[in-house]
Amino acid sequence: MTSAHPVDRFEAPAGLNEVPAAVGSVLDDFFGRAIPHAAAIDPVVGDSATMLREFTMNGGKRIRPTLLYAGWCCGMSESGRPTAPGDTADPAEALRAGAAIELIQACALIHDDIIDRSDTRRGRPTIHRDIESTHTGAGWSGDAAAFGVAGAILIGDLALSWADDLFHGVGVAEELPAGTLRRGVARRAGAVWAAMRTEVLGGQILDIVNESRGNESVSAAYRVMEFKTAAYTVARPLELGATLASGSPGLIDALRSIGHDLGIAFQLRDDLLGVFGDPEQTGKPSGDDLVAGKRTALIAIGLNRAGATAGGELRGLIGRQLSPDELDRARSILIDVGAVADMEQRIDHLDERAQATVGALDVDSSVRSELSALGHRLGHRQK
Repeated sequence: MTSAHPVDRFEAPAGLNEVPAAVGSVLDDFFGRAIPHAAAIDPVVGDSATMLREFTMNGGKRIRPTLLYAGWCCGMSESGRPTAPGDTADPAEALRAGAAIELIQACALIHDDIIDRSDTRRGRPTIHRDIESTHTGAGWSGDAAAFGVAGAILIGDLALSWADDLFHGVGVAEELPAGTLRRGVARRAGAVWAAMRTEVLGGQILDIVNESRGNESVSAAYRVMEFKTAAYTVARPLELGATLASGSPGLIDALRSIGHDLGIAFQLRDDLLGVFGDPEQTGKPSGDDLVAGKRTALIAIGLNRAGATAGGELRGLIGRQLSPDELDRARSILIDVGAVADMEQRIDHLDERAQATVGALDVDSSVRSELSALGHRLGHRQK
């Protein structure tokens, strides 16, 4: 594989476990070109861009790009893969698209932390708190907290803008020499990309409205999961990867089904970790979802199952700071009313259904095996 640009010189990962490092290399290369351009505007702009780089490169499981690459591998190994004349899929396209999704994820997390008023992310101060500390330490005028929020919003916007640049093969004020998508694939993949961006933002809007309305229904929680998590985290990345590989409509439909089930299972596990997770593993304070007042499926199921007394007590433990004893009490209620067991059963059912669909894919057996193992981990992870 030869190209005038380093993004396109990365070799195809030998397995899905190598995708995070490969995507990290693409991101590192992109930031290496983008940050100097930002700094040329003004050093403070370069500082903000550097903050985005550090946030994006610091940790993160790279789940979405790994799933995208899994979809690409499915498309490339599909029996009788349909291809147009001259349609030669390049792994660099999948790696670059995966790196672009990581920038969307950076935007989503930075803005999420503002919405949730979170102080830490991955064991470090959130972006808005970090900027707030800079303001305070420098003795600047004005409200430090408001400055932190404003700065973080703009850094998130920068991540979203750069995600589009990277996905469409555009560098900083220049087109990548060999990085543009093939014309037919560009149309199809661009449509998936556009739908994914709209869906994740739509899910975010639904999420904050449900919290403000105090909507406690399980159906409302699932509606948020479908768009904020299932589509964006699993289904669309799988579809996008297969589209880049010119996968058949039948394969793409199957991957959407797998992605929906695994995406819901992923979010249900996230809901459990948001209340029961170990901060050393999750990088978030214990019980953070309860404190933030999130109307998750776990909370909705718990309130639905609880009687008037336990339900009223649980409602009183949502959306405020909790002492260790209060947090333990909230957890006990969720366990006692069977909400936790219900969630585990739902996760197992979704995983089993997804695994059956994976097993029926007409793709290389090693690809099926890797996708199966990855899918199972999504619903049964500890962080």
